[in-house]
Amino acid sequence: MSVMTTLQRGHGLTIDDIESMPDDGNRYELIDGVLLVSPSPATRHQRAVYNLWQLLNAAAPDDIWAMGAPFDVILGRRTWVVPDVLVAPKADYDDKRLPVPPLLAVEVLSPSNAITDLNVKFDRYRRAAIPSYWVVDPREPRLIVWELRGEDYVEVADVGAEETWTATRPYPVTITPARLVE
Repeated sequence: MSVMTTLQRGHGLTIDDIESMPDDGNRYELIDGVLLVSPSPATRHQRAVYNLWQLLNAAAPDDIWAMGAPFDVILGRRTWVVPDVLVAPKADYDDKRLPVPPLLAVEVLSPSNAITDLNVKFDRYRRAAIPSYWVVDPREPRLIVWELRGEDYVEVADVGAEETWTATRPYPVTITPARLVE
């Protein structure tokens, strides 16, 4: 017997709706009440996620954790996101998710999610006041870094494949985009 979740038409979804959905292996996210469903990522995408997580995890201070997807972040009653990599103080995590904005959210682009990551998530992360937002393009490879200044993101780095860049926020870590997909 299968279980079906019925959603009311014309109403934005909430995190309660997402929690009531069956665990069917899909990756669900909710941005301001709108449901996003993502297919499984490609190999280069996953290499970038795992390698970046490894760099961030190794450089993290003792009171901060780096997490790789899937790990849920709640940004409000109608926004549930799953960044590819996130960084937050250990004390902010609960047993299942991060119920507050992280210090850093990272999205790795795929053909199916590039517009969402560069526009919809960019704006939602800005409104949640996430201090740093990084986007990795595993096809070029390339890293673009934005930091919150007041209420807006300002681009602080656009790092090409063989270039090396050292972050200062949320903590020092050195990244060469081409090495993320090796």
